[in-house]
Amino acid sequence: MIIAIDGPAASGKGTIARQLAAVYGLHHLDTGLLYRAVAKAMLDGGHPPDDAARATAAAIALDPRKFEDNALKLQAITEAASVVAAIPQVRQALMNYQREFATKPPGAVLDGRDIGTVIAPGADVKLFVVATPEVRAKRRALELQARGEATDEAEVLADLLRRDERDSRRTAAPLKAAPDAHLLDTTHLGIDAAFRAAVDIIEAVRTGRKRR
Repeated sequence: MIIAIDGPAASGKGTIARQLAAVYGLHHLDTGLLYRAVAKAMLDGGHPPDDAARATAAAIALDPRKFEDNALKLQAITEAASVVAAIPQVRQALMNYQREFATKPPGAVLDGRDIGTVIAPGADVKLFVVATPEVRAKRRALELQARGEATDEAEVLADLLRRDERDSRRTAAPLKAAPDAHLLDTTHLGIDAAFRAAVDIIEAVRTGRKRR
């Protein structure tokens, strides 16, 4: 079984994806980490993230087994990753890895921006997770504060809106819901409620019944 979860930053898709993978016994891939790793390689090398040739070379050389998740979550890398992700050659270089990961038995949950539209268009279930920008900014600010990073919620909101604009308008695999994706709005849902709503959608699809 392949479950594709897309949506903007801080919508809750990553948390939902991890929980779904654990419950259904599937592999999980946060595809955003791939782009963050490329961004980190660019910044570590002193290169601008929009250097397409160097970014593509970094993507080709990427070894996902050597990720350091915490190091990839820094705000500077978050911003650079959005720039790197808009480079078509980088997306192409990372596509095969993602598709191979999705098809490893017994299946996988992948979360990102283009899973249901590009990486796994034939996924068994597709979710498009959203929340209002203000709620997403609050969540991200709390997450950054928990990691000890100084944050300003207004700046976080502005950053999220810039990323939304960049992700939605890029020519390569823009952020958008697949025609057959199920919308899940987590604006007014806590983690547990959002997870239960996701399970309800998946079970409805699996059993062929209509959502309430």
